[in-house]
Amino acid sequence: MPAIEHYPIIMVAGLLLLAFIMPLLYIWKRNWCEPVAIFAISVALVMSLCIIYEVVQGDAFEEGYWMGGWEHFGIEFKADYLSSYMLAVIHGVGLLILIYGIGDLKKELVEKVRGWYYTLYLLLMGAMSGMALTNDLFNLFVFMEIVAISACAIISIKEDRECLEASFKYLILSAMGTGCYLLSVAMIYMITGYMNLDMVGETMALGVGEYPLNILVAMSLMVVSFGVKSALFPLHVWLPDAHASAPSPSSAVLSGLVIKIYAVALVHILFRAFPMEILKEVPMTDIILWMSTLGIIFGSIFAMVQENFKKMLAYSSIAQIGYVFMGIGLFDPERPEETEALVGGLLHILNHAVMKSMLFMIAGIIIYSAGLKKIRDFDGIGNRLKWPMYIFIIGSASMVGIPITGGFMSKLHLAQGAIAVDMPFFVMVIIASSLLNAIYYMPIFINAFLSESKHENVTFKPVPGSMMIPVVILGGLVLLFGIYPAPVIGVLESAVESLIQ
Repeated sequence: MPAIEHYPIIMVAGLLLLAFIMPLLYIWKRNWCEPVAIFAISVALVMSLCIIYEVVQGDAFEEGYWMGGWEHFGIEFKADYLSSYMLAVIHGVGLLILIYGIGDLKKELVEKVRGWYYTLYLLLMGAMSGMALTNDLFNLFVFMEIVAISACAIISIKEDRECLEASFKYLILSAMGTGCYLLSVAMIYMITGYMNLDMVGETMALGVGEYPLNILVAMSLMVVSFGVKSALFPLHVWLPDAHASAPSPSSAVLSGLVIKIYAVALVHILFRAFPMEILKEVPMTDIILWMSTLGIIFGSIFAMVQENFKKMLAYSSIAQIGYVFMGIGLFDPERPEETEALVGGLLHILNHAVMKSMLFMIAGIIIYSAGLKKIRDFDGIGNRLKWPMYIFIIGSASMVGIPITGGFMSKLHLAQGAIAVDMPFFVMVIIASSLLNAIYYMPIFINAFLSESKHENVTFKPVPGSMMIPVVILGGLVLLFGIYPAPVIGVLESAVESLIQ
């Protein structure tokens, strides 16, 4: 067996093991925490890129990685196109967020909890990697719980009232989502007798005639579960407070990565556990489509009326995750060859991870340098924080969907996919949401550069290079994926083809 076939388990186990070592390292060699965490995620990123290269070349990972040889129980890691794509997104964006956090956390967190933050961050990275790779429903549940607990902890770690309240709300609603997931898994196991997704998919079709109601309820509970955890409208109520009150690196990783991994998990289950014949009979994609549409519109409207910059970005995330689910909803089981919308939705996972993480980082820079949180206080700030606001323009343009940005490519594929399945109404939804995005993003940078400054008496602290460099890199990636998205789209087309075959 080639060594690279062990990379998935080495990656996940290594991140989780280092997470538990980190508190001891903080006591023994405090200055080593940041370099060790960065090294760990850098190695995971290199492994992810090696995995996706091998998957594309078709030289490895044809079979799953079975844990202890327990094939009948179904404990398996499987690196397919979608899994390897998500691994690269998680570790690439996650590494930049961590580097940014080195400077930001020194101001946002008290010294005694910084070591614990790196523990939680590595736990989060390892568990999200496990969610992307696992091919069985029980281990997916285990990794989901690690993600949920770690995410709650990196919100509440500031220990102020807002963070504690937001993390408690997130914990309660996440537990409800987990309950729905477990009920769904119980029904799937009752019907098929398996936990492994491949085995479930092979057996589920045989149970359609005997257990139609059970399958319908199992599918509905699964959508509700992942809808809650990924903040799909109207199951989003935990997100605005959680993302707005958390430390800026936490906001970036929650909005950029955490809510996306649940969407990827739903795609894996929906198209692999439930045969196409079931999707043709049950209007589940239509339900997802209308929920995502409402999220896109109402998320944008709620963002327009916010005064707090981070809360505006949080409501914007509700709209943006709607694009991902719109790609799922526009998939027509009657015409499975029309996959462009689903490719666009999956492409938006990457584009939104890059641009929204970048925007939350810029919000953190503004708070770090000037202590400003209200949008009305940003007038004239472009003269004092030029580079962050220049990059904010790039991120805003991508959120609106201006050509040569990544956001434009996502929306273009979604629109073309909607036309391909004869649903032009949703093209109008995409255009309307872009206009709404422009309404609340454009005035910020226009006023930042053209309005009279209100900050004569404000002392602007210099921004550390560790905070600026990741923001600049992400700004460059927004343009790169807008100008040359072909390699990513090629991977996603292969991923969709493998899911629906």
